[in-house]
Amino acid sequence: MKRLLIAAALAGAVLAPISAQAANDTVTFAQRLEPPGLDPRTGAAAAISLTTLYNVYEGLTRMDEKSMVHPALAESWTISDDGLTYTFKLREGVKFHDGADFDSSDVKYTFEANAAEDSQNKRKDRFTNMESIETPDANTVVIKLKARRPALLEQLSESTAVIVDPASDATNATKPIGTGPYKVASWTKGDSLKLTAADTYRDKDDVAIKNVTIRFIGDGPARLAALLAGDVDVADIPKELIGSDALKDDFNVVVGNTNGETILSTNNANEALSKLKVRQAIAHAINRQELIDGAMFGFGTPIGTHFAPHHPDYLDLTGTYPYDPEKSKQLLAEAGYPDGLELSLKLPPVDDYARKGGQIVAAQLEKAGFKINIENVDWPKWLDEVYKNKNYDLSIVSHVEPMDIGIYARENYYFNYNNPKFNEVVAAAESAASPAERTELLQTAQKILADDAVNGFMFQLPRVVVGRKGLNGVWSDLPFFVTDASRMSWSD
Repeated sequence: MKRLLIAAALAGAVLAPISAQAANDTVTFAQRLEPPGLDPRTGAAAAISLTTLYNVYEGLTRMDEKSMVHPALAESWTISDDGLTYTFKLREGVKFHDGADFDSSDVKYTFEANAAEDSQNKRKDRFTNMESIETPDANTVVIKLKARRPALLEQLSESTAVIVDPASDATNATKPIGTGPYKVASWTKGDSLKLTAADTYRDKDDVAIKNVTIRFIGDGPARLAALLAGDVDVADIPKELIGSDALKDDFNVVVGNTNGETILSTNNANEALSKLKVRQAIAHAINRQELIDGAMFGFGTPIGTHFAPHHPDYLDLTGTYPYDPEKSKQLLAEAGYPDGLELSLKLPPVDDYARKGGQIVAAQLEKAGFKINIENVDWPKWLDEVYKNKNYDLSIVSHVEPMDIGIYARENYYFNYNNPKFNEVVAAAESAASPAERTELLQTAQKILADDAVNGFMFQLPRVVVGRKGLNGVWSDLPFFVTDASRMSWSD
């Protein structure tokens, strides 16, 4: 199969030049999914952040690939002794792409809009926690919190906290206006997004890459073909092809971590799935290593709860419900389903962990007495039916936001999980007075989720991409999904 895929890729590449590097100021990326819109504050899809964060939009802070926080639209800040007041000094002379001046009023507008009753921001709670936002002058913002948030500076570097201009806010999903190093030149639906260097950007002379193209290529072998043909410079390709000879001379393989917890999403409001023994039966039926080997070709780290293994507060809970299909059958019978249980499994269009992984998970569950009906859906349908309307039994998706264990405390979130004790623990962890207290609370929260078998916890999504040699600045780790093109460059 590997030879067939490589042959198909090479066949598509044979008439093309080997390098896509038309100029030392141009780079082309292949991206699996097309974003449904271009405003990262209002959409759940990681593809939005991957295209626009740090390229088109900026926040007060920014984070690098090692999760270190740096100044962005804020050049400096101070924090009160009680951890409740943050004073930000903003950069002067910053402009939006349409020429409008950036100042403290834009920060106030953006954060208040994120907290508004009709806000679609998926991190809305971070902004409703802001007691007040004061703007004593154009270059100063004072944020007073209702409760401490020791991780606020990291949180303000994420896509949900990018700053927008009130005048262009309503059309940002299709015509994004930010303060970043690039503006959108064109968006050809179903094909590509083109970015070009923004004349308004304050540090435009320091940006080596002037033109960025993001091509939307859903098929893995097609991404490999585009890479070999010289049509793209960076792509994730089928992991079974990472070691192929075709990639050895002209490409580098970049391997690292993401914060993507890959889970068997479970609708806890379903009559059968609301029963702990049924969820425990699912947990015992999952063979994580078989999934990693079969769907990810060995890339990935097993997880037993919703937390990144590389985080210092991680607790290894993979042994909570060890693989035991006979135990699954026993639990299923005890829950009232001695003849098995029929469930649907809706899979989004991600070829490895979702589609390949879904086939493996279905086989594992059926070995334990379940009957699984697989339904492959496109991304808009997944977002509508599963994420928004909760019309599903099971699904598979990677939750890629950093430190997102708090999603289990959200009211009406698509897992339909409601545990007041968990909510209390997570809230306390968010405002913990010391790192030691925060660690203890986060580990308690991890154990609650594992014990409740809220979802089928499978593996941490790895970062594996192939880049053309000579391109510098491609992140090996992705603390969140971002393509930081302005800090890339080509070697001479």
